[in-house]
Amino acid sequence: MTDEGEKKLVGIVLVSHSAAVADSVAEMAKGLSGGGAAPVRAAGGTADGGFGTSPELIAEAAQAVDRGAGVAVLVDLGSAVLAVKALLAEGDELPEGTRLVDAPLVEGAVAALVTASTGADVDGVLQAASEAYDYRKV
Repeated sequence: MTDEGEKKLVGIVLVSHSAAVADSVAEMAKGLSGGGAAPVRAAGGTADGGFGTSPELIAEAAQAVDRGAGVAVLVDLGSAVLAVKALLAEGDELPEGTRLVDAPLVEGAVAALVTASTGADVDGVLQAASEAYDYRKV
């Protein structure tokens, strides 16, 4: 949670079946956002270092980035979606205001971090990240 006087920013959690992918996307988002003031944390792979998702790692990451303004969780594939939805349904594993974002992981992470760093609320961060679906490459 936030210390007194610390600015409340939306936290970003990046969930991938691969720790290397989650870490790299977090690093890329930080770099492309100019360092980003908002907190971002990767939650990739399983606790033993394998491929998959870990509800425990997701919950730990969400707690770590919680600054009292909500947490936006971006995911890569289907079972990551299911893991986050299960945590949200439990109701007490994730910080209040945690939301699953329907967005592409890489482009959405950059948009989410840039937007969160401006002080936007969680709805604004979700909107910016989900608009990344509209980015065309050709």
